[in-house]
Amino acid sequence: MRAFLAPILALATVLISLSVVYCGFPAGLLSLERAFPPARHVQLEALRARDRLRHGRILQTVTGGVVDFPVLGSSDPYLVGIDESFVLYFTKVKLGSPPREFSVQIDTGSDILWVTCNSCNDCPQSSGLGIQLNSYDAASSSTAGLIPCSHPMCTSEVQTSAARCSPESNQCGYSFQYGDGSGTSGHYVSDSLYFDMIMGQSVTTNVSATIVFGCSTDQSGDLAKTDKAVDGIFGFGQGDLSVISQLSSRGITPKVFSHCLKGDGNGGGILVLGEILEPSIVYSPLVPSQPHYNLNLQSIAVSGQPLPIDSAAFETSNNRGTIVDSGTTLAYLVEEAYDPFVSAITASVSQSVTPTIAKGNQCYLVFTSISDIFPQVSLNFAGGASMVLKPGEYLVHLGFQEGAALWCIGFQKVQGGVTILGDLVLKDKIVVYDLAHQRLGWANYDCSLSVNVSVTSGKDEFVNAGQLNVCSSSRDMLFKTLLIGISALLMHAMVLMEFQFL
Repeated sequence: MRAFLAPILALATVLISLSVVYCGFPAGLLSLERAFPPARHVQLEALRARDRLRHGRILQTVTGGVVDFPVLGSSDPYLVGIDESFVLYFTKVKLGSPPREFSVQIDTGSDILWVTCNSCNDCPQSSGLGIQLNSYDAASSSTAGLIPCSHPMCTSEVQTSAARCSPESNQCGYSFQYGDGSGTSGHYVSDSLYFDMIMGQSVTTNVSATIVFGCSTDQSGDLAKTDKAVDGIFGFGQGDLSVISQLSSRGITPKVFSHCLKGDGNGGGILVLGEILEPSIVYSPLVPSQPHYNLNLQSIAVSGQPLPIDSAAFETSNNRGTIVDSGTTLAYLVEEAYDPFVSAITASVSQSVTPTIAKGNQCYLVFTSISDIFPQVSLNFAGGASMVLKPGEYLVHLGFQEGAALWCIGFQKVQGGVTILGDLVLKDKIVVYDLAHQRLGWANYDCSLSVNVSVTSGKDEFVNAGQLNVCSSSRDMLFKTLLIGISALLMHAMVLMEFQFL
């Protein structure tokens, strides 16, 4: 009987060890960084222009058509302080063998990862963002490979009619021309992408996987300007060419990614190819058959009171709807929703502040903390999920006037039927893009803190981060606890039987 009891005790010991939730180690990989430092001033119109450029890109149809997206507002530029409201986020990736580091903008509104080729024509040689620009050279990488015209990815629906294969080199080329006249072209290559990976409850560094990405040999328009130049764009869309799709289709990562973008200090944050766990996360289903991350926004409430907005303003068909896009700096409301929104905010605070118009924008002269007098705003989505915005998440501080702080509505009015939620509202939140279940979730969070990362998906997580914890899900914890309980009962029964034979 003692011989039978020994393995039961050993089993209980193993299960108890497995049940421990492992949290707290720092994974100091590559952090997300803010492109514009807090002290830097840029023109508000420059931010609008940058978003117009971006919307000309992301609102293309698959066939290359462009949705008209005029942004309303004053064209007279004026300076705004870049603090916690206006940010661009980028990270650094390592490609090739030996690995070379590239600064790329994080972009949930496009699919492919592309970086500047060393043979690029008229590409920026320096950046006004204070980063060192690099270029990719396939000849210098021992793991590089060119993508032939026969490669399955060369026929992806991401391609436009301008994409051509070179008969001389048999290279799969790409060309993206955007509605504002800017564009990029080049060819696809395959090479190693390096990252840190959580496997079980430990971190393995310098893990690599072969991916296909774009090597840009020509850039035009605003993409060729030096003031906001980066080495490329890291697309996190749902298309086959996105890195998340490539890695998840081969079982390297789960089909989910998350980010937490800091809005204070110097910005930055954390990016995880995996699921960040947070009990307060709420989810809304993604609108099916859309090229971007579209949600069904149903209503807007100010101080808990729904605004009188026709539901047709948020229709999700015919080039209408709501897009979540981390690559957009500001946030944009369709005209039918913008006017009631601004009117409700103004009516709520008219007794405590002095409403004023600054360069065509609704602003307020405030003598106290905005959190004490301005209301909360709720964006209500399908599935019962609400995104609650504090005053600092829809207002922008534009300086001081007559001894008072000048705060303005940060949302911009737009015609064309598309509401876009950019970094203005995505900062200081955990945002989870669960592609496997076709849903998007969020929760307010202090992104300077560590986060809990699920390791229960059966796959590993790629973390591009500052700090993280690794925790098991509640379901797995319950399962392990039940196993421990059963083992303990068996052990207890065997002990009693043992004593009966003594």
